[in-house]
Amino acid sequence: MSLGSNLDMERSSNSGLLIKKGSIKENIKPEQWAKKFRSNKRSKGGQSKGSIKIHSGSEDLPRMATGSVAISRTTMDKVAKTKVTIEAYYTTLIAHTRERRERVKQLEEAMEREGLDDKDKETRRALYALRETEFLRLKRTRIGREDFESLKVIGRGAFGEVRLVQKKDTGHVYAMKILRKKEMLAKEQVAHVRAERDILAESDNPWITKMYYSFQDQTCLYLVMEFLPGGDLMTLLIRKDTFTEAQTQFYMAESILAINFIHSLGFIHRDIKPDNLLLDARGHIKLSDFGLCTGLKKAHRTEFYRGITPANVAELCDPIGTKQKAMTWKRNRRQMAYSTVGTPDYIAPEVFTQSGYEKSCDWWSLGVIMFEMLIGYPPFCSETPQETYRKVMNWRETLVFPVEMPITNTSKNLILSFCTDADRRLGRHQQSIDDIQTHPFFRGVDWEHTRDRPAAIPIEVKSIDDTSNFDDFPDVDLSWNAIPEKSETNNKDWVFLNYTFKRFEGLTQRGLKNLPL
Repeated sequence: MSLGSNLDMERSSNSGLLIKKGSIKENIKPEQWAKKFRSNKRSKGGQSKGSIKIHSGSEDLPRMATGSVAISRTTMDKVAKTKVTIEAYYTTLIAHTRERRERVKQLEEAMEREGLDDKDKETRRALYALRETEFLRLKRTRIGREDFESLKVIGRGAFGEVRLVQKKDTGHVYAMKILRKKEMLAKEQVAHVRAERDILAESDNPWITKMYYSFQDQTCLYLVMEFLPGGDLMTLLIRKDTFTEAQTQFYMAESILAINFIHSLGFIHRDIKPDNLLLDARGHIKLSDFGLCTGLKKAHRTEFYRGITPANVAELCDPIGTKQKAMTWKRNRRQMAYSTVGTPDYIAPEVFTQSGYEKSCDWWSLGVIMFEMLIGYPPFCSETPQETYRKVMNWRETLVFPVEMPITNTSKNLILSFCTDADRRLGRHQQSIDDIQTHPFFRGVDWEHTRDRPAAIPIEVKSIDDTSNFDDFPDVDLSWNAIPEKSETNNKDWVFLNYTFKRFEGLTQRGLKNLPL
Protein backbone atom coordinates (compact mmCIF):
# COMPACT_ATOMS: atom_id res chain seq x y z
CA MET A 1 0.00 0.00 0.00
CA SER A 2 1.31 3.44 -0.90
CA LEU A 3 2.23 6.04 1.67
CA GLY A 4 -0.48 8.38 0.43
CA SER A 5 -3.26 5.85 1.02
CA ASN A 6 -2.11 5.34 4.62
CA LEU A 7 -2.53 9.03 5.38
CA ASP A 8 -6.25 9.55 5.78
CA MET A 9 -6.12 13.30 6.29
CA GLU A 10 -8.34 16.30 5.81
CA ARG A 11 -7.77 20.05 6.05
CA SER A 12 -9.71 22.21 8.45
CA SER A 13 -11.28 24.99 6.39
CA ASN A 14 -10.92 27.67 9.05
CA SER A 15 -7.61 26.96 10.73
CA GLY A 16 -5.74 25.35 7.84
CA LEU A 17 -4.59 22.53 10.19
CA LEU A 18 -4.31 19.04 8.73
CA ILE A 19 -6.05 16.58 11.05
CA LYS A 20 -6.72 12.87 10.90
CA LYS A 21 -10.25 11.88 10.02
CA GLY A 22 -12.25 10.50 12.89
CA SER A 23 -9.88 11.76 15.58
CA ILE A 24 -10.94 15.41 15.88
CA LYS A 25 -14.19 16.42 14.30
CA GLU A 26 -14.09 20.14 14.97
CA ASN A 27 -11.93 22.91 13.58
CA ILE A 28 -9.10 23.50 16.03
CA LYS A 29 -7.84 27.01 16.73
CA PRO A 30 -4.88 27.97 18.97
CA GLU A 31 -7.18 28.95 21.84
CA GLN A 32 -8.84 25.52 21.71
CA TRP A 33 -5.48 23.75 21.69
CA ALA A 34 -4.43 25.75 24.75
CA LYS A 35 -7.67 24.91 26.55
CA LYS A 36 -7.39 21.22 25.67
CA PHE A 37 -3.76 20.91 26.81
CA ARG A 38 -4.27 22.93 30.01
CA SER A 39 -7.43 20.98 30.95
CA ASN A 40 -5.68 17.64 30.44
CA LYS A 41 -2.75 18.76 32.58
CA ARG A 42 -5.01 19.90 35.43
CA SER A 43 -7.09 16.72 35.27
CA LYS A 44 -4.00 14.53 35.59
CA GLY A 45 -2.96 16.48 38.67
CA GLY A 46 -6.24 15.67 40.38
CA GLN A 47 -7.46 19.26 40.37
CA SER A 48 -10.90 20.32 39.31
CA LYS A 49 -11.33 21.62 35.79
CA GLY A 50 -11.70 25.37 35.73
CA SER A 51 -12.55 27.81 33.03
CA ILE A 52 -9.62 29.27 31.11
CA LYS A 53 -9.47 32.89 30.09
CA ILE A 54 -7.27 34.00 27.21
CA HIS A 55 -5.05 36.93 28.20
CA SER A 56 -2.84 38.95 25.89
CA GLY A 57 -0.62 40.42 28.58
CA SER A 58 2.80 39.48 29.92
CA GLU A 59 4.06 36.15 31.23
CA ASP A 60 3.75 37.21 34.89
CA LEU A 61 -0.04 37.20 35.28
CA PRO A 62 -2.24 36.98 38.39
CA ARG A 63 -4.93 34.37 38.83
CA MET A 64 -8.26 35.64 37.53
CA ALA A 65 -10.39 33.72 40.07
CA THR A 66 -10.55 30.41 41.90
CA GLY A 67 -10.05 27.68 39.31
CA SER A 68 -9.29 30.19 36.54
CA VAL A 69 -5.94 30.74 34.80
CA ALA A 70 -4.82 33.57 32.52
CA ILE A 71 -2.95 32.41 29.41
CA SER A 72 -0.08 34.64 28.35
CA ARG A 73 0.77 35.80 24.85
CA THR A 74 3.96 33.72 25.04
CA THR A 75 1.89 30.59 25.63
CA MET A 76 -0.39 31.50 22.74
CA ASP A 77 2.66 31.91 20.49
CA LYS A 78 3.84 28.45 21.51
CA VAL A 79 0.43 27.00 20.68
CA ALA A 80 0.46 28.70 17.27
CA LYS A 81 3.99 27.41 16.65
CA THR A 82 2.87 23.87 17.47
CA LYS A 83 -0.02 24.16 15.05
CA VAL A 84 2.23 25.48 12.26
CA THR A 85 4.78 22.71 12.88
CA ILE A 86 2.16 19.95 12.68
CA GLU A 87 0.62 21.38 9.54
CA ALA A 88 4.02 21.88 7.91
CA TYR A 89 5.03 18.28 8.60
CA TYR A 90 1.96 16.65 7.09
CA THR A 91 1.63 19.12 4.22
CA THR A 92 5.23 18.42 3.17
CA LEU A 93 4.84 14.65 3.59
CA ILE A 94 1.73 14.48 1.43
CA ALA A 95 3.20 16.83 -1.19
CA HIS A 96 6.35 14.70 -1.53
CA THR A 97 4.25 11.56 -1.98
CA ARG A 98 2.10 13.23 -4.64
CA GLU A 99 5.13 14.55 -6.51
CA ARG A 100 6.85 11.16 -6.51
CA ARG A 101 3.74 9.48 -7.92
CA GLU A 102 3.62 12.12 -10.65
CA ARG A 103 7.26 11.50 -11.57
CA VAL A 104 6.66 7.74 -11.80
CA LYS A 105 3.62 8.39 -13.99
CA GLN A 106 5.66 10.61 -16.31
CA LEU A 107 8.36 7.93 -16.56
CA GLU A 108 5.85 5.22 -17.49
CA GLU A 109 4.19 7.46 -20.08
CA ALA A 110 7.56 8.34 -21.62
CA MET A 111 8.53 4.67 -21.92
CA GLU A 112 5.20 3.86 -23.59
CA ARG A 113 5.69 6.66 -26.12
CA GLU A 114 9.19 5.36 -26.92
CA GLY A 115 7.89 1.80 -27.35
CA LEU A 116 10.50 0.20 -25.06
CA ASP A 117 10.43 -3.55 -24.47
CA ASP A 118 10.16 -5.02 -20.97
CA LYS A 119 13.93 -5.39 -20.50
CA ASP A 120 14.64 -1.78 -21.43
CA LYS A 121 11.81 -0.63 -19.18
CA GLU A 122 13.31 -2.44 -16.20
CA THR A 123 16.69 -0.86 -16.91
CA ARG A 124 15.10 2.58 -17.11
CA ARG A 125 13.18 2.01 -13.86
CA ALA A 126 16.38 0.95 -12.08
CA LEU A 127 18.17 4.10 -13.23
CA TYR A 128 15.20 6.19 -12.14
CA ALA A 129 15.23 4.51 -8.70
CA LEU A 130 18.88 5.57 -8.31
CA ARG A 131 17.88 9.12 -9.08
CA GLU A 132 15.08 9.06 -6.51
CA THR A 133 17.47 7.66 -3.91
CA GLU A 134 19.95 10.44 -4.64
CA PHE A 135 17.14 12.98 -4.34
CA LEU A 136 16.14 11.69 -0.90
CA ARG A 137 19.76 11.78 0.25
CA LEU A 138 20.35 15.30 -1.01
CA LYS A 139 17.08 16.54 0.51
CA ARG A 140 18.54 15.79 3.92
CA THR A 141 21.61 17.92 3.29
CA ARG A 142 21.56 21.54 4.36
CA ILE A 143 21.58 24.17 1.64
CA GLY A 144 22.62 27.77 2.22
CA ARG A 145 23.92 30.84 0.49
CA GLU A 146 27.49 29.54 0.90
CA ASP A 147 26.62 26.94 -1.76
CA PHE A 148 26.33 29.75 -4.32
CA GLU A 149 28.81 32.21 -5.76
CA SER A 150 27.41 35.74 -6.08
CA LEU A 151 28.06 37.10 -9.59
CA LYS A 152 26.07 40.31 -9.92
CA VAL A 153 23.15 42.31 -8.50
CA ILE A 154 20.41 42.46 -11.17
CA GLY A 155 17.52 43.92 -9.18
CA ARG A 156 16.87 45.90 -6.05
CA GLY A 157 13.81 46.80 -3.99
CA ALA A 158 12.84 48.35 -0.69
CA PHE A 159 13.18 45.08 1.24
CA GLY A 160 15.87 43.16 -0.57
CA GLU A 161 17.60 42.48 -3.85
CA VAL A 162 17.99 39.95 -6.66
CA ARG A 163 21.41 38.52 -7.47
CA LEU A 164 22.74 36.43 -10.31
CA VAL A 165 24.38 33.44 -8.62
CA GLN A 166 26.13 30.24 -9.66
CA LYS A 167 25.79 26.99 -7.75
CA LYS A 168 29.27 25.85 -6.88
CA ASP A 169 28.83 22.09 -7.34
CA THR A 170 26.90 22.12 -10.64
CA GLY A 171 27.86 25.42 -12.26
CA HIS A 172 24.22 26.21 -12.96
CA VAL A 173 23.25 29.89 -12.98
CA TYR A 174 20.18 31.12 -11.06
CA ALA A 175 18.47 34.32 -9.95
CA MET A 176 18.45 34.55 -6.14
CA LYS A 177 15.88 36.80 -4.48
CA ILE A 178 16.98 37.87 -1.00
CA LEU A 179 14.44 39.29 1.47
CA ARG A 180 15.24 40.65 4.91
CA LYS A 181 13.14 39.01 7.64
CA LYS A 182 13.19 42.04 9.89
CA GLU A 183 11.50 44.21 7.25
CA MET A 184 9.00 41.48 6.37
CA LEU A 185 7.88 41.24 10.00
CA ALA A 186 7.86 45.00 10.53
CA LYS A 187 5.64 45.52 7.48
CA GLU A 188 3.48 42.47 8.34
CA GLN A 189 4.30 40.81 5.04
CA VAL A 190 4.83 37.24 6.28
CA ALA A 191 1.64 36.01 4.58
CA HIS A 192 2.65 37.58 1.27
CA VAL A 193 6.14 36.09 1.42
CA ARG A 194 4.63 32.72 2.24
CA ALA A 195 2.18 33.02 -0.66
CA GLU A 196 4.98 33.57 -3.15
CA ARG A 197 7.02 30.66 -1.81
CA ASP A 198 4.02 28.32 -1.81
CA ILE A 199 2.83 29.10 -5.32
CA LEU A 200 6.35 28.78 -6.74
CA ALA A 201 6.78 25.43 -4.96
CA GLU A 202 3.40 24.21 -6.19
CA SER A 203 3.80 25.36 -9.79
CA ASP A 204 5.69 23.52 -12.49
CA ASN A 205 4.41 25.28 -15.58
CA PRO A 206 6.09 27.02 -18.53
CA TRP A 207 4.16 30.27 -17.83
CA ILE A 208 5.54 30.58 -14.31
CA THR A 209 9.07 31.35 -13.16
CA LYS A 210 10.45 28.07 -11.82
CA MET A 211 11.84 27.97 -8.29
CA TYR A 212 14.53 25.40 -7.54
CA TYR A 213 15.33 26.12 -3.89
CA SER A 214 14.14 28.21 -0.98
CA PHE A 215 15.87 28.48 2.38
CA GLN A 216 16.60 30.91 5.21
CA ASP A 217 19.20 31.98 7.73
CA GLN A 218 19.07 34.23 10.81
CA THR A 219 18.48 37.42 8.83
CA CYS A 220 17.11 36.64 5.36
CA LEU A 221 14.83 34.52 3.21
CA TYR A 222 16.21 33.20 -0.08
CA LEU A 223 14.34 32.16 -3.25
CA VAL A 224 16.56 30.55 -5.90
CA MET A 225 14.81 30.66 -9.27
CA GLU A 226 15.60 30.11 -12.92
CA PHE A 227 17.48 33.02 -14.44
CA LEU A 228 15.52 34.61 -17.29
CA PRO A 229 18.07 36.57 -19.36
CA GLY A 230 15.44 38.43 -21.40
CA GLY A 231 14.76 40.86 -18.55
CA ASP A 232 11.19 42.11 -18.14
CA LEU A 233 8.49 43.68 -20.28
CA MET A 234 9.10 47.07 -18.68
CA THR A 235 12.68 47.14 -20.02
CA LEU A 236 11.41 46.17 -23.47
CA LEU A 237 8.78 48.93 -23.41
CA ILE A 238 11.35 51.52 -22.36
CA ARG A 239 13.61 50.49 -25.24
CA LYS A 240 10.93 50.24 -27.93
CA ASP A 241 8.63 53.13 -26.87
CA THR A 242 5.60 51.37 -28.42
CA PHE A 243 4.71 47.99 -29.89
CA THR A 244 2.97 47.26 -33.17
CA GLU A 245 -0.47 45.65 -32.95
CA ALA A 246 1.03 42.31 -34.03
CA GLN A 247 3.64 42.52 -31.26
CA THR A 248 0.97 43.59 -28.76
CA GLN A 249 -1.20 40.64 -29.77
CA PHE A 250 1.68 38.24 -29.06
CA TYR A 251 2.51 39.56 -25.58
CA MET A 252 -1.15 39.96 -24.64
CA ALA A 253 -1.94 36.37 -25.65
CA GLU A 254 0.95 34.96 -23.62
CA SER A 255 0.13 37.14 -20.61
CA ILE A 256 -3.49 35.95 -20.71
CA LEU A 257 -2.41 32.30 -20.62
CA ALA A 258 0.00 32.98 -17.74
CA ILE A 259 -2.61 34.84 -15.68
CA ASN A 260 -5.22 32.18 -16.41
CA PHE A 261 -2.91 29.50 -15.03
CA ILE A 262 -2.56 31.41 -11.75
CA HIS A 263 -6.34 31.79 -11.59
CA SER A 264 -6.76 28.03 -12.16
CA LEU A 265 -4.76 27.45 -8.96
CA GLY A 266 -7.16 29.68 -7.04
CA PHE A 267 -4.84 32.69 -6.77
CA ILE A 268 -5.46 36.34 -7.60
CA HIS A 269 -2.20 38.04 -8.54
CA ARG A 270 -3.35 41.65 -7.93
CA ASP A 271 -0.01 43.08 -9.03
CA ILE A 272 0.07 42.48 -12.78
CA LYS A 273 2.42 45.04 -14.34
CA PRO A 274 5.24 45.03 -16.93
CA ASP A 275 7.85 44.61 -14.16
CA ASN A 276 6.36 41.21 -13.26
CA LEU A 277 6.14 39.88 -16.83
CA LEU A 278 9.60 38.39 -17.37
CA LEU A 279 11.12 37.20 -20.65
CA ASP A 280 13.06 33.97 -21.11
CA ALA A 281 16.01 33.48 -23.48
CA ARG A 282 13.63 33.04 -26.44
CA GLY A 283 11.60 36.14 -25.58
CA HIS A 284 8.52 34.37 -24.19
CA ILE A 285 6.53 35.55 -21.16
CA LYS A 286 6.84 34.11 -17.65
CA LEU A 287 4.89 35.53 -14.71
CA SER A 288 6.64 36.35 -11.43
CA ASP A 289 6.17 37.99 -7.99
CA PHE A 290 3.20 36.15 -6.50
CA GLY A 291 1.74 37.57 -3.32
CA LEU A 292 4.96 39.37 -2.42
CA CYS A 293 4.13 42.73 -3.96
CA THR A 294 0.45 42.72 -3.02
CA GLY A 295 0.06 45.19 -0.19
CA LEU A 296 3.82 45.54 0.14
CA LYS A 297 4.08 49.03 -1.30
CA LYS A 298 2.29 52.05 0.08
CA ALA A 299 0.67 52.69 -3.29
CA HIS A 300 -1.24 49.42 -2.93
CA ARG A 301 -2.94 50.41 0.31
CA THR A 302 -6.14 52.39 0.57
CA GLU A 303 -4.95 54.22 3.69
CA PHE A 304 -2.14 55.80 1.66
CA TYR A 305 -4.79 57.86 -0.13
CA ARG A 306 -7.02 58.73 2.82
CA GLY A 307 -7.50 62.44 3.20
CA ILE A 308 -7.03 63.17 -0.50
CA THR A 309 -9.59 65.73 -1.56
CA PRO A 310 -11.68 64.92 -4.64
CA ALA A 311 -10.23 66.62 -7.68
CA ASN A 312 -11.98 68.48 -10.45
CA VAL A 313 -12.26 65.95 -13.28
CA ALA A 314 -11.30 68.61 -15.81
CA GLU A 315 -8.02 69.12 -13.96
CA LEU A 316 -7.24 65.40 -14.23
CA CYS A 317 -7.50 65.42 -18.02
CA ASP A 318 -4.24 67.34 -18.45
CA PRO A 319 -3.35 68.61 -21.91
CA ILE A 320 0.29 67.45 -21.87
CA GLY A 321 1.29 66.04 -25.26
CA THR A 322 1.73 62.32 -25.86
CA LYS A 323 5.45 62.56 -26.61
CA GLN A 324 6.23 64.62 -23.50
CA LYS A 325 4.12 62.33 -21.31
CA ALA A 326 5.88 59.23 -22.67
CA MET A 327 9.32 60.76 -22.06
CA THR A 328 8.43 61.74 -18.49
CA TRP A 329 7.04 58.28 -17.82
CA LYS A 330 10.16 56.53 -19.14
CA ARG A 331 12.43 58.79 -17.10
CA ASN A 332 10.66 58.07 -13.80
CA ARG A 333 9.42 54.52 -14.34
CA ARG A 334 12.34 52.45 -13.06
CA GLN A 335 12.88 54.72 -10.07
CA MET A 336 9.25 54.19 -9.03
CA ALA A 337 9.66 50.43 -9.33
CA TYR A 338 12.45 50.48 -6.74
CA SER A 339 10.72 52.82 -4.29
CA THR A 340 8.70 51.80 -1.23
CA VAL A 341 5.74 53.74 -2.60
CA GLY A 342 5.57 52.10 -6.01
CA THR A 343 3.08 53.01 -8.69
CA PRO A 344 -0.71 52.48 -8.63
CA ASP A 345 -1.05 52.82 -12.42
CA TYR A 346 -2.08 49.21 -13.02
CA ILE A 347 -4.31 48.62 -9.98
CA ALA A 348 -8.05 48.13 -10.51
CA PRO A 349 -10.41 50.59 -8.74
CA GLU A 350 -12.10 47.85 -6.71
CA VAL A 351 -8.73 46.81 -5.25
CA PHE A 352 -8.26 50.35 -3.92
CA THR A 353 -11.71 50.42 -2.39
CA GLN A 354 -11.51 46.81 -1.09
CA SER A 355 -15.04 46.32 -2.43
CA GLY A 356 -15.07 42.57 -2.98
CA TYR A 357 -12.61 42.30 -5.85
CA GLU A 358 -12.24 39.00 -7.72
CA LYS A 359 -9.90 37.52 -10.31
CA SER A 360 -11.11 39.99 -12.91
CA CYS A 361 -9.00 42.71 -11.25
CA ASP A 362 -6.01 41.13 -13.02
CA TRP A 363 -7.71 41.69 -16.41
CA TRP A 364 -8.07 45.40 -15.65
CA SER A 365 -4.30 45.53 -15.09
CA LEU A 366 -3.69 43.78 -18.39
CA GLY A 367 -5.90 46.31 -20.18
CA VAL A 368 -3.75 49.13 -18.76
CA ILE A 369 -0.61 47.33 -19.98
CA MET A 370 -2.11 46.96 -23.46
CA PHE A 371 -2.77 50.71 -23.56
CA GLU A 372 0.88 51.30 -22.62
CA MET A 373 2.11 48.91 -25.32
CA LEU A 374 0.26 50.78 -28.06
CA ILE A 375 0.40 54.39 -26.80
CA GLY A 376 3.74 54.50 -24.97
CA TYR A 377 2.56 55.22 -21.41
CA PRO A 378 -0.27 53.96 -19.16
CA PRO A 379 -3.57 55.87 -19.31
CA PHE A 380 -3.51 57.16 -15.71
CA CYS A 381 0.16 58.14 -15.37
CA SER A 382 0.82 61.32 -13.38
CA GLU A 383 3.57 63.10 -11.50
CA THR A 384 2.54 61.60 -8.14
CA PRO A 385 0.89 58.34 -6.98
CA GLN A 386 -1.90 60.39 -5.38
CA GLU A 387 -2.73 62.03 -8.70
CA THR A 388 -2.66 58.65 -10.43
CA TYR A 389 -5.06 57.31 -7.81
CA ARG A 390 -7.50 60.14 -8.53
CA LYS A 391 -7.36 59.33 -12.24
CA VAL A 392 -7.94 55.61 -11.69
CA MET A 393 -10.95 56.30 -9.49
CA ASN A 394 -12.34 58.66 -12.18
CA TRP A 395 -11.48 56.32 -15.06
CA ARG A 396 -14.69 57.02 -17.01
CA GLU A 397 -13.45 60.57 -17.65
CA THR A 398 -9.67 60.06 -17.60
CA LEU A 399 -9.30 56.96 -19.81
CA VAL A 400 -8.74 58.89 -23.04
CA PHE A 401 -7.04 57.74 -26.26
CA PRO A 402 -4.77 60.48 -27.68
CA VAL A 403 -5.68 61.50 -31.23
CA GLU A 404 -2.01 61.78 -32.21
CA MET A 405 -1.52 58.03 -31.54
CA PRO A 406 -4.31 56.36 -33.52
CA ILE A 407 -5.03 52.69 -32.90
CA THR A 408 -7.63 50.38 -34.43
CA ASN A 409 -11.17 50.19 -33.09
CA THR A 410 -10.60 46.49 -32.33
CA SER A 411 -7.67 47.32 -30.04
CA LYS A 412 -9.59 50.15 -28.43
CA ASN A 413 -12.56 47.86 -27.80
CA LEU A 414 -10.41 45.24 -26.06
CA ILE A 415 -8.80 47.84 -23.78
CA LEU A 416 -12.21 49.25 -22.85
CA SER A 417 -13.54 45.71 -22.29
CA PHE A 418 -10.82 45.15 -19.69
CA CYS A 419 -10.82 48.64 -18.16
CA THR A 420 -14.45 48.87 -17.15
CA ASP A 421 -16.72 48.07 -14.19
CA ALA A 422 -15.92 44.70 -12.62
CA ASP A 423 -19.40 43.29 -13.31
CA ARG A 424 -19.08 44.11 -17.03
CA ARG A 425 -15.40 43.28 -17.48
CA LEU A 426 -14.21 40.81 -20.07
CA GLY A 427 -12.96 37.69 -18.28
CA ARG A 428 -15.27 38.13 -15.28
CA HIS A 429 -16.62 34.59 -15.72
CA GLN A 430 -14.63 32.31 -13.44
CA GLN A 431 -14.89 29.09 -15.44
CA SER A 432 -12.87 29.91 -18.57
CA ILE A 433 -11.25 32.61 -20.67
CA ASP A 434 -13.16 31.75 -23.85
CA ASP A 435 -14.73 35.21 -23.97
CA ILE A 436 -11.24 36.75 -24.02
CA GLN A 437 -9.73 34.34 -26.53
CA THR A 438 -12.60 34.81 -28.99
CA HIS A 439 -12.29 38.61 -29.04
CA PRO A 440 -11.61 39.84 -32.61
CA PHE A 441 -8.25 41.31 -31.54
CA PHE A 442 -6.91 37.75 -31.12
CA ARG A 443 -8.06 36.50 -34.51
CA GLY A 444 -5.43 34.13 -35.88
CA VAL A 445 -3.74 33.35 -32.54
CA ASP A 446 -2.78 29.69 -32.10
CA TRP A 447 -3.47 29.44 -28.37
CA GLU A 448 -2.23 25.85 -28.11
CA HIS A 449 1.23 26.49 -29.56
CA THR A 450 2.01 30.13 -28.80
CA ARG A 451 5.19 29.22 -26.89
CA ASP A 452 6.43 27.18 -29.85
CA ARG A 453 6.43 30.11 -32.27
CA PRO A 454 9.21 32.73 -32.42
CA ALA A 455 8.79 35.70 -30.10
CA ALA A 456 7.42 38.90 -31.60
CA ILE A 457 10.61 40.73 -30.56
CA PRO A 458 13.72 38.48 -30.57
CA ILE A 459 15.93 38.54 -27.49
CA GLU A 460 19.70 38.53 -27.94
CA VAL A 461 21.46 36.43 -25.31
CA LYS A 462 25.23 36.01 -25.62
CA SER A 463 25.88 33.65 -22.70
CA ILE A 464 24.17 31.87 -19.80
CA ASP A 465 25.08 34.76 -17.50
CA ASP A 466 24.28 37.60 -19.91
CA THR A 467 22.73 40.45 -17.91
CA SER A 468 22.58 43.07 -20.68
CA ASN A 469 18.77 43.19 -20.36
CA PHE A 470 18.96 44.22 -16.70
CA ASP A 471 19.85 47.45 -14.94
CA ASP A 472 23.41 48.02 -13.77
CA PHE A 473 24.19 48.41 -10.07
CA PRO A 474 27.83 49.57 -9.97
CA ASP A 475 30.00 49.60 -6.86
CA VAL A 476 28.04 46.82 -5.15
CA ASP A 477 29.79 44.55 -2.66
CA LEU A 478 29.09 41.02 -3.92
CA SER A 479 30.47 39.24 -0.87
CA TRP A 480 28.07 37.60 1.58
CA ASN A 481 27.80 39.56 4.82
CA ALA A 482 28.50 37.67 8.04
CA ILE A 483 25.40 36.02 9.52
CA PRO A 484 24.82 37.12 13.14
CA GLU A 485 24.68 34.40 15.76
CA LYS A 486 21.37 35.67 17.14
CA SER A 487 18.22 36.24 15.12
CA GLU A 488 17.14 39.82 14.44
CA THR A 489 13.45 38.90 14.57
CA ASN A 490 12.93 38.64 18.36
CA ASN A 491 12.30 34.88 18.41
CA LYS A 492 9.65 35.18 15.69
CA ASP A 493 11.47 32.83 13.27
CA TRP A 494 8.79 30.19 13.81
CA VAL A 495 6.51 32.11 11.43
CA PHE A 496 8.89 31.06 8.62
CA LEU A 497 8.68 27.34 9.43
CA ASN A 498 8.65 24.99 6.42
CA TYR A 499 10.12 27.68 4.16
CA THR A 500 12.83 25.36 2.82
CA PHE A 501 12.16 23.81 -0.59
CA LYS A 502 14.27 21.71 -2.98
CA ARG A 503 13.02 20.80 -6.44
CA PHE A 504 13.72 17.31 -7.80
CA GLU A 505 15.30 18.61 -11.02
CA GLY A 506 17.56 20.99 -9.11
CA LEU A 507 19.09 18.40 -6.80
CA THR A 508 19.37 15.54 -9.29
CA GLN A 509 21.28 17.68 -11.79
CA ARG A 510 24.36 16.89 -9.73
CA GLY A 511 26.01 13.54 -10.35
CA LEU A 512 22.99 11.86 -11.96
CA LYS A 513 22.15 14.54 -14.52
CA ASN A 514 22.72 12.17 -17.46
CA LEU A 515 20.34 9.52 -16.21
CA PRO A 516 17.00 9.38 -18.09
CA LEU A 517 13.72 10.27 -16.48
